[in-house]
Amino acid sequence: MALRSEVLALYSRLLRLARNWQSINPAETIVEREYIRDETRELFRKNAKLSSPEEITQCIKEAEARLTMAEHYRNPYPRPVNLPKRSYSKKEGKKIGKAIQKFNEQSRPVYIRSTDDAVGKSG
Repeated sequence: MALRSEVLALYSRLLRLARNWQSINPAETIVEREYIRDETRELFRKNAKLSSPEEITQCIKEAEARLTMAEHYRNPYPRPVNLPKRSYSKKEGKKIGKAIQKFNEQSRPVYIRSTDDAVGKSG
């Protein structure tokens, strides 16, 4: 039950952030508030059926990371991922080796995990 209360507290915290959000550009405040609220609802509903404590903990870490970054950078959108050099081969159509796939997975930050489904990449 500890995870349940942690998830509910995080959900409340995110919705509170959406209500009180002030954008750097005042004209964008309403759009960004709606984005935070809609993204929160969508991801929490999508993950409502998770039962594995490991998966739930991973989702909590992602939400906390995104929340911290939004508060710090005053930008509610996920930050772009900068993968290290050598993570992609230059030859088009070249099969990606297991080592490079592993390297790419380890390089992906936790806050970007939920966007994998949106772009057709499953982690």
